[in-house]
Amino acid sequence: MALPSSPSPGQAPWRTLSSEELEKQYSPRRWVIRMKTEEVVGNFMQIGSQATQKARATRRNQLDVSYGDGVGEKMDIYFPDEDSKAFPLFMFLHGGYWQSGSKDDSAFMVNPLTAQGIVVAVVAYDIAPKGTLDQMVDQVSRSVVFLQRRYPSNEGIYLCGHSAGAHLAAMMLLASWTKHGVTPNIQGLLLVSGIYDLEPLVFTSQNDLLHMTLEDAERNSPQRLLEVAPARPVVPAYPVLVFVAQHDSPEFHRQSKEFCETLRLAGWKASFQELCGVDHFDIIENLTREDYALTQIILKMIFQKL
Repeated sequence: MALPSSPSPGQAPWRTLSSEELEKQYSPRRWVIRMKTEEVVGNFMQIGSQATQKARATRRNQLDVSYGDGVGEKMDIYFPDEDSKAFPLFMFLHGGYWQSGSKDDSAFMVNPLTAQGIVVAVVAYDIAPKGTLDQMVDQVSRSVVFLQRRYPSNEGIYLCGHSAGAHLAAMMLLASWTKHGVTPNIQGLLLVSGIYDLEPLVFTSQNDLLHMTLEDAERNSPQRLLEVAPARPVVPAYPVLVFVAQHDSPEFHRQSKEFCETLRLAGWKASFQELCGVDHFDIIENLTREDYALTQIILKMIFQKL
């Protein structure tokens, strides 16, 4: 699909970019400076796979727990050593531009968090071309409801997503929980290097498998939905933390900053933070370490109620 015609005043900055520059802006691996571009994704998957194998070998777990009837509607749940009926619950949604990635290589944070008494659920969803954006959003909402029903005494659900997973997590801010018959005990959201306005992607190769139309993009863009939605009568008091990596592209920075500002204007308790010295990939890879800045922020959110 061709780029839109030249922008008019007030239009998004991405509309001024050439097709080549827009493609680069939405290709996260091309902004990594610590290794060759062609090595980035393979390295990320290897670290994630190793972390997941270690978590499965060293932590109590329940693997491939079904949260729905679909073949892809599974999650892995990891538990602390000490059993408890009341615990914080950390949910993680992997990235991969809604067309790659898996719960089977995404358990980066399991060991550091379970060591502190937190239950971690790593959620799968049907990626493209099998899954559509609408289906993925619905699956994630049902996974949240499933965990609330399974663990009704939880001390709070903390939902974290990376990249495409951050988009899916952000869509939960607009979920209609009444249709599910349960209101999940969400106490915090962490959105890491996400995309919140999907329209630019329609004009990139990232859309080759998604087959996303402009209508699909608008319907599934939390940035757009919050801009046009009437003010919510009651905005939940839990924090929404929006992160971007220093070495993410300018478009990822812009999207994160603008989404955080939109949240604030809508009444949410939102904050923005750039994490220094990391890129789109090791911002998540480093969650294997308890001393990593983002790991510490997660623990502070859960135990000190940011």
